[in-house]
Amino acid sequence: MSPHVLAAAHSEGFEAPTPADFWQPLVGDGAFALTRPMVLMALSVVLIAAFFLVVSRRLSLVPSRLQFATEGLYNIVRNSVAIDLIGSRDFRPFLPLLLTQFSLILVNNVFGIIPVIQFPTFSRIGFAVAVTLITYVVYHAIGFRKKGFGGYLGSLVPSGVPGWIAPFIWLLEAFTFFVTRPLTLALRLFANMFAGHMLLLVFILGGEYMLLHGSNPFIQVASIGSFAMGIVMTFFELLVQFLQAYVFVLLTALYIAGNLADEH
Repeated sequence: MSPHVLAAAHSEGFEAPTPADFWQPLVGDGAFALTRPMVLMALSVVLIAAFFLVVSRRLSLVPSRLQFATEGLYNIVRNSVAIDLIGSRDFRPFLPLLLTQFSLILVNNVFGIIPVIQFPTFSRIGFAVAVTLITYVVYHAIGFRKKGFGGYLGSLVPSGVPGWIAPFIWLLEAFTFFVTRPLTLALRLFANMFAGHMLLLVFILGGEYMLLHGSNPFIQVASIGSFAMGIVMTFFELLVQFLQAYVFVLLTALYIAGNLADEH
């Protein structure tokens, strides 16, 4: 939580958290500042890399709990996403991308409910845009490589469409492929992490304010309900954090599968 939010919660009048509280520079200011989410993103990369290195060096036929959990995570991405959507013949080259995206998004999302950290990195839209850009480049590169420049653009119009309506269909599909897909992919991840963390701040800081600064005992007792909702929302947020990571790689695999297909 930002110092501004904490200070507001302890001031004479409670101030609800705002989007400005998600901008937390540690060094410098402006476009080139070193921010808290930047540090968390770097930390997540180190933690994920160290985790997989440790697990991969201690593999055994009878898996430990850590190996069992890791294999479960791997199987979710491999079997439920890559194989089911891309196909058993073509999924292997894209499995590292999908597993990396899933792990990176999940860890950074869960940062939002870990004490002391309590900041979901993808509540800053720049990070959601960056990971979406990778998906965007990959699935378009597949399309251009498989069908050629003209063939890929031409495949946006399904076969059998009457000639007089084909230009309109092409414009609609081009807008979907090149604008709508990446935009919704990034915004879905960002908006869910931003809104969920904002709700947690409202319930927890609101409960703290009512408990410590309530003008009468009834308001202080009402803080119990606010804290209870904060706890409930924390567990709900954990579910959302997992689902957002899963949905992101699911859509990435779906877009890749669409461009690998022979027909649009």
